[in-house]
Amino acid sequence: MMRGGPPGRPMGDHQGVKAKSFKKAWSKMLGYMRPYIPAIIVASVLVTIGTVFTVIGPDKLSEMTDLIFEGMMGGSIDLAGVAGIGTFLVTIYIISAVLTYGQGYIVATVVQKLSKRLRTDISEKINRLPLRYFDRTSYGDVLSRATNDVDTIGQSMNQSIGTLMSASALLIGALAMMLITDLTMTVASVLSALAGFGLMIVIMTRSQKYFGRQQTYLGKINGFVEEMYTGHNIVKAYNGEEAAQREFDSLNDELFDSAFKSLFLSGMMMPIMGFIGNLGYVVVCIVGAVQVINGAISIGSIVAFIVYVRLFTQPLTQLGQAMTSLQSVAAASERVFDFLDEPELETEDDKKMVHKEVRGDVEFRNVFFGYTPEKEVIHDFSVRVNAGEKVAIVGPTGAGKTTIVNLLMRFYEVNSGDILVDGVSTRLLTRENVHDMFCMVLQDTWLFQGTIRENVAYRKEGVTDEDVESACRAVGIHHFISTLPDGYDTVLDEESKMSIGQRQQLTIARAVVQNAPLLILDEATSSVDTRTERIIQKAMDDLTVGRTSFIIAHRLSTIKDADMILVMRNGSIVESGNHEELLGKGGFYSELYNSQFEECD
Repeated sequence: MMRGGPPGRPMGDHQGVKAKSFKKAWSKMLGYMRPYIPAIIVASVLVTIGTVFTVIGPDKLSEMTDLIFEGMMGGSIDLAGVAGIGTFLVTIYIISAVLTYGQGYIVATVVQKLSKRLRTDISEKINRLPLRYFDRTSYGDVLSRATNDVDTIGQSMNQSIGTLMSASALLIGALAMMLITDLTMTVASVLSALAGFGLMIVIMTRSQKYFGRQQTYLGKINGFVEEMYTGHNIVKAYNGEEAAQREFDSLNDELFDSAFKSLFLSGMMMPIMGFIGNLGYVVVCIVGAVQVINGAISIGSIVAFIVYVRLFTQPLTQLGQAMTSLQSVAAASERVFDFLDEPELETEDDKKMVHKEVRGDVEFRNVFFGYTPEKEVIHDFSVRVNAGEKVAIVGPTGAGKTTIVNLLMRFYEVNSGDILVDGVSTRLLTRENVHDMFCMVLQDTWLFQGTIRENVAYRKEGVTDEDVESACRAVGIHHFISTLPDGYDTVLDEESKMSIGQRQQLTIARAVVQNAPLLILDEATSSVDTRTERIIQKAMDDLTVGRTSFIIAHRLSTIKDADMILVMRNGSIVESGNHEELLGKGGFYSELYNSQFEECD
């Protein structure tokens, strides 16, 4: 996506160092996975059947070993019997492999559908969030939740769910066959394995906070990079590279520290469980040898038991790895679900009124508003605007000019008072209905990755090529587009060589195509040169004819012909009237107007 204007908003404050509750995070995840429970049950059945075939193998291997041993002692080996057992083993191992593949396919499908659903829900959630959320949260952090966190959930669950199923089934099956084969060797093997499992639990507990920190700082570093990249020209202009590098290094060090500790602790599980597994083999050989000498078991039983020990310790190692992955899922899912649980805009399903035939009468009636409860920025704002009038809103920075437009568009809800269009309260209409009434040109240009034609006709149905070209001619950019190799089919991306002024002209052409009854211009010509400004100003004058227009302007010379000029200061209207009337009063507007010409001199 291409964007113009200043860097993104400041980063939000996300100070959590670990998943607040592993149990709560996974409780939400399991609830979210409810539609996929039937598929997971089928996968569990497949892996259980496959495990049964797997654990039968060592018992048959014991029979084969005893046949060979007895044949060697007796001078004749039953080759037919050995071949029969071998054929049986190959058959059940093939069936087990096919069932395991089926289970893996189902789990992979479920996980990918889950990831897709999470990304879809995040995308839809963004559209339901109030702008207040983005005032306190960086774009990079939101992006990290939709990409890095969801990817972590998908990859970690793909590794852990299948492993949990197969490892749990194999652990139970191997333990059952060990008990059937010999109780003494089973007790000795289990005791050695439990020591490693207990150590694994300790490591998991200590590593949990580092997985949470890793996801948190990953989101922070994404937000920082996004902001620095968007505003890299400003960073260079103010020689801010060194300070930016220091902050990046600090975040990078924190990410390195948490990632290293989480991976180091989780990496300890494999060698520890490997040692425990090898210790189990030693225990089996010693105890088994004593049992054979005492005549309690056969040589074949020791061979089978060594395989069972491997089948018993292997899933313990896999469970350790799976639990490590579950830690990552908990940390990432907590961030995702925290985002999905953010307070949303009020639902408007009950609103059936649709205001279509808009004349353009607008009234602000005793409007009060503050971005935060403790700081009010608009105080008892009241004004009536007749259809077709051109209203300019002027005032110093921070006076509340853009806030008025945001309230008019219902980007924010008023604290008290009301805003009416043609006598109808905008509160009674859906936000979509309100937005359809306006065409809007902002100071910050926004173009998406697509053709010039698609950008100009954005979201407007039934727009012809002639409509697009006519709009571009009106704002004086048709000639430039015609010089491009692909003309209106030129794809705009990060490599497109367009000036800020040319981008602004395209956004104004978009407003021309929109052809809505009300118009908002927020510093629409602030990014263009004087010659281009004259062309655009002419287009704007044509565009405002017959439309109720609200123009926010710092260049007061551009709004001399406005029907009404509202002079704002500290969230209130201090003066109103046309240009000549306000100059005649010699008040605040006169000071602003004269000061601009003094600055030019």
